Order: sequence, then C-alpha cells, then structure tokens
Amino acid sequence: MIPALLSDIDRQGWSILPNFLSREEGPALAGECRTAWRGGEFHRAGVGKGAGLAIREDIRRDHVLWLDAAADAAPFQKIYLEKLEQLRLALNERFYLGLFDFEGHFAIYPEGAFYKAHLDRHQNTQERLLTVILYLNEHWLPGDGGELKLWTTQGQQDGPSEIIEPHMGTLVVFLAGDHWHEVLPAAKNRMSITGWFLTR
Repeated sequence: MIPALLSDIDRQGWSILPNFLSREEGPALAGECRTAWRGGEFHRAGVGKGAGLAIREDIRRDHVLWLDAAADAAPFQKIYLEKLEQLRLALNERFYLGLFDFEGHFAIYPEGAFYKAHLDRHQNTQERLLTVILYLNEHWLPGDGGELKLWTTQGQQDGPSEIIEPHMGTLVVFLAGDHWHEVLPAAKNRMSITGWFLTR
C-alpha cells in the first residue's frame, strides 16, 4: 500500500488509497469522532493563521477538533497516528523530505457545509509540505455530496481534476502548496481527518 502511494507522489504529486484502515479501525475511529461531536468538543473552523484567523462562512463551514497525541488520547486516534508515523518515515526515506511532525484535526461538515477552492499552505510559510486526508463515512452514497475536488495539475485551479467520494478508510495525500482543492457541499454529516506532514 505505502509503495503505491510513494510511486504516485513521485509521478504526479498526489495519491488516493482506499482501505487505508482495517474494517475494525475505521468505524472505531469514526465512533471517537462522533462521541467528541456529541460532547461539544468541536469548534467552527476559520480561515487564515494567528491574528489573521477569521470565521468566513462564504469560504468554509466545517467544524474541527485537533487530534491529541497524548498518552491518554482515544485509542484509535493513536492507532491512526502510528500508521501516519510509518508513512512519514517511508516518505523521508524515499524523498529525503525532512518531515519531522504531523498536525491534524477531525473535521465535520454538517448538511450544506463546504470549503471553497484553496491551497493548504498558509501564505509566506513553508511548513506544511504534504496534505493527508482520511475519510470516516460509512455507507456514503452517490448524491450524499461532500466530494473532494482535486485539481491534478500542480499550481493550477483549472484543467484536469479528480472527484473523490469520501468513503470510509480512503486516504488522500497530495503536495500541500501545489494542488488546489475544494470540498463540495455535503448533503449529510461528513466526517474526516485532515492533517499535514511538516518540515522545518
């Protein structure tokens, strides 16, 4: 699985891997996400960074909860983070990227929520090198919306694109500063984990 991802990144700068999690891990991780949502732990996502962070409903309408790598973190969050650590090491070994850390959050898109086209690297920063998205939606059907539109030509917000349905266990990885993407409006609650491998 990881060799196929590495080959994709080398060839085109993005990769889609179905079934990244086991049949047990995916639903259990989704359950941890739902429990936190029902417990009121999420907050509205903003646009920008630091003092420039603002809630912009015209750009994005998702809610987020940052992952916790502490020893007492939810068990399936830790399992997922361990899998990402294996991926980080493989990426460094293959491409000498100097990836040293991962930051990420659960994201819930309620019915009607979206995220307009954007790049994941903040302006005048270089830390976010690779975007990593994991979908946590069981029984997602055509018409449920919430697809990821990923423009496949680096640096361009037009031309060829992939439309990726947010099925349980699908992992999407792409160069954070190179690939424009958007989340199309969801017709029901859509869950994912979005994060980034970081360089110094």
